[in-house]
Amino acid sequence: ADGDIYDGYWKDDKAHGFGQYTHTDGAQYEGYWVDDKQHGTGKEHWPDGAQYEGNYKHGKKDGVGKFHWADKSSYEGDFIDNNIHGNGTYRWADNRQYEGEWNNNKMHGMGVFTWADGRKYDGEYYDDKKQGHGVFTWPDNRQYDGYWMNGKQEGVGIYYNQKGEVRYGKWQNGKRVNWINKEEYEQAASQM
Repeated sequence: ADGDIYDGYWKDDKAHGFGQYTHTDGAQYEGYWVDDKQHGTGKEHWPDGAQYEGNYKHGKKDGVGKFHWADKSSYEGDFIDNNIHGNGTYRWADNRQYEGEWNNNKMHGMGVFTWADGRKYDGEYYDDKKQGHGVFTWPDNRQYDGYWMNGKQEGVGIYYNQKGEVRYGKWQNGKRVNWINKEEYEQAASQM
């Protein structure tokens, strides 16, 4: 005996049906089992305060669920094979939030990222970085509407100042290279 405890239904000498499992380190799972693996809905708690509630498939988080980490960050949305994958909302302990598409625990696809100070990015992500088209808004209402690469402005974009006045420009590696006219912008944007 290893000290772990299972209290629940059995089938062919395996946990099967509803049951509660307590590991010697204090971690607990309460929910449904199939052939000794978590399968169906359940709740899991760890000694550090982290907890998960949602769906399991063949012993892994799979389907819709809510995960709360010990550092007070949380995620609510889709899981596949123990990974954040699909659509969901992640909230960091410092009040940053991302709501959108995920791929293997990374922001990937369309999403909206907000910061506690009022900054906001609404656009495309690739491998956890802003990439493709997106709109970044500052708390003072300035806005960049354009293209991104590796998390930085790249290519052409439209810049709106606090008064809503429009400027067209080219950016490289997160820095504005120069201002351009609307026709130059439209020509370059059509090729992006």
